[in-house]
Amino acid sequence: MTVLVGSLNPGKVQPVRDVFAVLFPELEVSGAAVPSGVRDQPVGVGETRRGAVNRARRAARLPGATWGVGLEGGVRVERGRGWLFGVVAAARVGDGLLLTARTAELPVPEAALPRVLAGEELGGVMDGLLGTHDLKRGAGTVGALTGGLVTRPAVWAQALALALAPALHPGFYPSVHAARTNVR
Repeated sequence: MTVLVGSLNPGKVQPVRDVFAVLFPELEVSGAAVPSGVRDQPVGVGETRRGAVNRARRAARLPGATWGVGLEGGVRVERGRGWLFGVVAAARVGDGLLLTARTAELPVPEAALPRVLAGEELGGVMDGLLGTHDLKRGAGTVGALTGGLVTRPAVWAQALALALAPALHPGFYPSVHAARTNVR
């Protein structure tokens, strides 16, 4: 029984592994390259959620999957300011349960926002601004800008744990379970 994460990025696979090791220790977790179906840097809550759900559903359709998990980082813009956030989606194979949650938000540096809105991925922009390399595969922008107090993997793990609450306590979430669709 396997949880497939719709990414090969260790900064996304490891937090999923950490959460499932506690909540469902019998499941193995590994990454899989699946397309998000959205821009490399999604803008807005809707596009970011769509990317996470697409990744989760596509991973869940792969052979051997019992869960598919998608993690998608996005930028939300309001009144000329940007906020970095993420959406986690978890699709359970067999019964079609789809669970989602959002992460906390971090203000996007003002120097980065125009470049992100022009189509660049925030991780690459931040690598240039900070003089780092492949920030998105490690502590992430959030780790760099919080002095390591909050890391990208920690943010993903928290959101995934929150998303999985209805799977752990189905009696408390009857409408979530009634709204299931077929994942396969």
